[in-house]
Amino acid sequence: MKCCRVLAGPFATMNLGDLGAEIIKVEKPGSGDDTRSWGPPFVGTESVYFLSVNRNKKSIAINMKKAKGAKIIKELAAVCDVLVENYVPGKLAGMGLGYDDINTVAPHIIYCSITGYGQTGPKFQQAGYDSVAAAVSGLLHITGPEGGEPVRPGVAMTDLATGLYAYGAIMAALLQRHKTGKGMHLDCNLLSSQVACLTYIASNFLNCRTESIRWGTAHASIVPYQVS
Repeated sequence: MKCCRVLAGPFATMNLGDLGAEIIKVEKPGSGDDTRSWGPPFVGTESVYFLSVNRNKKSIAINMKKAKGAKIIKELAAVCDVLVENYVPGKLAGMGLGYDDINTVAPHIIYCSITGYGQTGPKFQQAGYDSVAAAVSGLLHITGPEGGEPVRPGVAMTDLATGLYAYGAIMAALLQRHKTGKGMHLDCNLLSSQVACLTYIASNFLNCRTESIRWGTAHASIVPYQVS
């Protein structure tokens, strides 16, 4: 079951659906997932953006702010293996649907939270946006023409990377539950995911205090590399 919208959560759950998982997408009544209106282009009335990360899913509209809606979510959790959500920390708990609430009715549940900055820390209650996390992590600092301004990648790489990390964490958690019979709370966030994806750029700084610059299509350590 997924109570998430836009990109990171839907991308993670779509990958699970591609492997054969039954995905129940919970959307808000009326307008549904925000990306349903993100276009053009559209296929009929459906946004191609929405379709690109929501295949192999069923959908249900529930007002989780109402007691009846929260009750339905708990009933679904009791018969589901995984719940994925991407609300600001504390938002679902205020509806009686936080991890502790769900754990009481579904102790087997793998509860995956996808946020901007994690469940703790100075920014944990700030909303997460791909471009902001890309800037804070340093991705934009190393992307763009040499000597030019920072450039945002052409697709939302921070959201997609977080979705892949969440997907992998869910698979590992399911294996762990198979061994122990216990569920768990997974904490995935945009900033940590993008920092992890800096790999050798981050390692260069941590080990040698070498701060990267923008190289365009060239590479600081490999020659030739750039587009001719």
